[in-house]
Amino acid sequence: MERKLIALDIDGTLLNSQREPLESTMKALQALRQAGHLVIIATGRSRLLAGEVIHKLGCSNYIVCNGSAAFLDHEQIYKHLLDREALVRLIDFAKERQKDVSLFGLDSIARVTDFDVPLVADAMDSFGGIMPHYESEFLSHHEVYQGCVFFDSSMDEEFTKAFPEFRFVRWHKNSVDIIPRHGSKAETILALAKRVGIAPEHVITFGDGNNDVEMLRLAGTGVAMGNAASHVQEAANIVTDTNDQDGIYKALRQLELVH
Repeated sequence: MERKLIALDIDGTLLNSQREPLESTMKALQALRQAGHLVIIATGRSRLLAGEVIHKLGCSNYIVCNGSAAFLDHEQIYKHLLDREALVRLIDFAKERQKDVSLFGLDSIARVTDFDVPLVADAMDSFGGIMPHYESEFLSHHEVYQGCVFFDSSMDEEFTKAFPEFRFVRWHKNSVDIIPRHGSKAETILALAKRVGIAPEHVITFGDGNNDVEMLRLAGTGVAMGNAASHVQEAANIVTDTNDQDGIYKALRQLELVH
């Protein structure tokens, strides 16, 4: 069988609604590795926030920060930082509107504003993330791979128009990720596939969220979880069962990659 690259999102995909991987998922990933396929986690989380899941699933290959960093055998082989000058302007722009901004290094996170702590806490708690501490000068001392701005959808257009250097990807009703304009999970997955000699048609992606749409479309086979919103499912070749009902295992069985 031709070697495949299988890239899987974490929240709502690898993890069930109790934020745990299903036993069927754990066994399926192990079977894929034993068969010689390349299994990669592809998440919007930073390495800090994804570390526990990466360890639990025994993954040594992962894409974090929505594609801004990538690792093979735990060695970083890709980096795409946010434009610092544009980020300074964005922070000022958000401050004028009293909207909070959090910034992410690979293994660090901080709020650089301090307007609405409960709103930030609610968004971070939605996936079990840690509450960022307040550090106004974080940008001066860290490489920044990704950010979050905390606002509802009524302000989407305002931020998008003001900052063409970035893409804003909504992951919560009160928060969007800030990623490089030409960065995404999809672009990094395809770059990794080329690096290891796997053709795009042999790339399989699993996801459920807005930040997964592009990788579902561009993969040889995109698999949307049954719990994904309808527009995410429409981007996929296959819609499997939910993250609570063995969706990953069932899709891999349908693709004849596991038994």
